[in-house]
Order: sequence, then structure tokens, then C-alpha cells
Amino acid sequence: MIQIENLSIRLPGFVLRDICLHVTPGEFFTLLGPTGAGKTLILDALVGIIPVTGGHILINGREVTGLPPERREIGIVYQDNALFPHLSVGENIRYGLRYRQKDRRKTGLNTDKLTEWLGIRHLSERSVLNLSGGEKQRVALARALATEPSVLLLDEPLSALDPNFRADIRDRLRRLHRETGVTVLMVTHDFTEAHFLARRTAILNRGRIEQTGPVREVFQRPVNPFVADFVGMKNIFPATLKRNVASVGTLRICLAAGATGDCIAIRPEDIRVLPADSADGTENHFPGEVTAVSSHGIYCDLCMQARDVHFRAILPYREVVASDLREGSRVTIAFDPADVHVLRSQP
Repeated sequence: MIQIENLSIRLPGFVLRDICLHVTPGEFFTLLGPTGAGKTLILDALVGIIPVTGGHILINGREVTGLPPERREIGIVYQDNALFPHLSVGENIRYGLRYRQKDRRKTGLNTDKLTEWLGIRHLSERSVLNLSGGEKQRVALARALATEPSVLLLDEPLSALDPNFRADIRDRLRRLHRETGVTVLMVTHDFTEAHFLARRTAILNRGRIEQTGPVREVFQRPVNPFVADFVGMKNIFPATLKRNVASVGTLRICLAAGATGDCIAIRPEDIRVLPADSADGTENHFPGEVTAVSSHGIYCDLCMQARDVHFRAILPYREVVASDLREGSRVTIAFDPADVHVLRSQP
């Protein structure tokens, strides 16, 4: 279990403010945010390699805020894996065991299991200099878990890998978590990784936590424009709300129910692109024009304009081709009132 209570860190040009996080025993928790948000700083504070200005850190109920790193029983894997180049794969994995009083037979079995789960048992004698990126990351995971830490911290473990290796490591991470039951806190900027691996997540922005909750809830009900944009709601507009209507520019957008806020957001996947003659006065059906089409493999990103408001939609490539949608195409931009999310730009 990880408890972070009102953690603050002050550095030149950056402040981490009143961070509170509770990760339950055996949970896989993700900390999300853009580059420079302070994610790695939180991990460094948990490990004990950076002093904190205020607050408390507890691991399994034990206060560790003032303890040196070696007494915290925390394993960590950094983005660059930080393997020892002069040691073999097996020596890297066993490196931390010399500093822990473990039963040799139990430790050996544990190491064998780890290397088998991670698919690197056959690499034991190989130099880490001759490994692929995915193999190096698996060795780093095995080394971190070999000492049986109370908590495992992962700092962007997938971001430096190519897509094939990334999917493999992600699958192995999920299996490892299920097999070991270790408490995991993973830092990432990729929301799809959080969807795949975690039950709960926190969104960090400029040293502050914007939202914490179940991954699906954060995805479906962001609390402010920053979180909405981060989870992919690219249609975010300042709005004036009155009863069940949001005024955005010269458009009047119908809402499913009355709400208070000063912004609305619509996921690009929830916008339908219909033939031009479909704008017959139905709620949230607006005549518009396609201003740009960008292909991304199996889907396309469409930019459109209705009066003075710009929308983005994501459609399957086949649908775009079948409908002959291109720059200048006249269309109807449509979406359901239930898919319009009302937000507050300020707490």
C-alpha cells in the first residue's frame, strides 16, 4: 500500500503542491500527465532520492519519509532501464539480492519464476549490451522484482519501445501483476496504457493532481478542460449555459439535462458526419463543411466548420472513402445531447 499525504517539493522553477494519493494493496495504479507535470518527481520522492519540502510517505502503513532508499523496500524501473553494462543478464537480475537477507533456495526459485514469466530465462549468460530494447526492459523488471519489494514503481517503462515490443511488455506487465500481486504505481503519458493495465488513475498537471478515480470514470467524466483534452475530448468550447442549451459562438447546442459550468466537450468519436441534406432542424444537427482530412491508417481525422465553430471527428477510413469525404465536402455535423459534457474551467 502507498499513502502520500500532502506531499510538497520545491525546486528552482517548479513546485509540486499538496499531492495526496492512496494506492491500495495489490493495486495497479497509474499516474498520468504530460511531460514536465512532475510525475517522475513523485517517484523519486517515493524512492527517497530527492528530499521533500512537506508531507508524509507511508509504505504498508510504515512512515518512510525520512528513510534512505535501501530501507524503503521499493523496486523501481526507469524509462532507460539503467542496467549495469559490465554485468550479464543474470548478474543484473541478482544484483540487489546481495543486500537483502533472503533464503537462497527461495530467492533462486523466485528468480527462476520471474525469468520464466518474462521470457528471458535463456538470456541469463548474455551481456545486456547485446539485448533488444524489449529484452532490456524485461531484465530491468526482473531485477526490480527479484528482491520482492513491497511496492513496484514504473517510470514510463513502455514509451521508449517500438510498438511491437511495447505491446509485449504491456501484456507481460499485466500477467506479472496478476501472478505476484505486488502493488504497482506506474507513471505514463499514454491514456491507453492506463486503460489496459490499471483500475484507477490520477491526472497530474503542473505539479497538481487534477482528477483521481477509476480509469473509465476519468475517461467518460473529466472534471475540467485540461483532463478532457488529455483523455481525447478534442472538441472543447467555452460556452454560456441556460437551462438545457449551451451557446457556443452562434450555435445553440442542446444538452441532455441542465448543468452548471462554463465549457462543454464532445469526444470526436461521438460526432457523426451525415449527408448535407440531413440538417432538418433536429437537435444538434448543423450544416457544415469539411476543412481537412488526415488519414491515420484505419481511421481518419476530420476537421469541420459549422458557422463560426470548428469540430473534429474520427471516422473509419472505409466510411470516409465510401462517403467520398474530402476538403470542401458539404456535410451535416451531428451528435446526441447525451454526448455533450459540461465542464468547469475553474474549481
